[in-house]
Amino acid sequence: MSKKTSAPPKLPLTGVRILVGRARHQAGALSSELRKLGATVIEIPFIEIRKPRSFKPLDSALRNIDSYDWLILTSANGVEAMWERLAKLRLKKTNLTHLCIAAIGPATKKAIERRGVKVHLVPNEYVAESVVRSLRRRVKGKRVLLVRAKVARDVIPIELRKAGAEVDVLEAYETVVPRSSRTRLRSTLRNPRLRPHVITFTSSSTVRNFAALLGKRSASLGNIQFASIGPVTSSTLRELGLGVDIEAQEFTIPGLVAAIGRNFSAHEESTG
Repeated sequence: MSKKTSAPPKLPLTGVRILVGRARHQAGALSSELRKLGATVIEIPFIEIRKPRSFKPLDSALRNIDSYDWLILTSANGVEAMWERLAKLRLKKTNLTHLCIAAIGPATKKAIERRGVKVHLVPNEYVAESVVRSLRRRVKGKRVLLVRAKVARDVIPIELRKAGAEVDVLEAYETVVPRSSRTRLRSTLRNPRLRPHVITFTSSSTVRNFAALLGKRSASLGNIQFASIGPVTSSTLRELGLGVDIEAQEFTIPGLVAAIGRNFSAHEESTG
């Protein structure tokens, strides 16, 4: 007599199509975690990482790294770009040992630690305001080097200068709209078999670039849910009239995946 084998439990995102708009080289982590929960993932980058027009300002700051007390890095992209410049300038991690280093978020922290450098501060929430709260009382009279994208919010430099710090802001990379994504995005939204149930946004840049790629075709977004990695990204979605259906409680990729999973699990329970 043969034993009955029970069917494997249904994954929370089975049958859910999710559009991931991260930069091509960064989409893998989010996509793979969503697939583990059963999602069908469509990858169309809303953002492309490019080198700045000139590395001269950053190189000059790195050559004078001894004069700084704090280094703040706001993304893994910034870490990667900065370490490339350190290598070009033949500077080593030992040139950074005198610094106190702050990282926004666990991905940035991990990127720094992978290079054998200690991170001294990660704010409780992975947004600029939390960095300011953590550093405000520690930077008076100190020199701070902030390495970031070309276009970014100015909360950190403005508030730390108010707290008495001397802050130099250096561009390590810039984010641009990948024009090649425009046709793919529009055709995906028009095709009923590909049209996503959810679109993920992992930064304000991904929101603004998505709007730029879409143009004035917002009518084609009916019934699609927007999932945001955190309050700053959510604010940009609302600012552009796109709305927020899902927001991560922890402002990380795992937090975003968990929020999407909870959303569909709750929907299943309410309709089951």
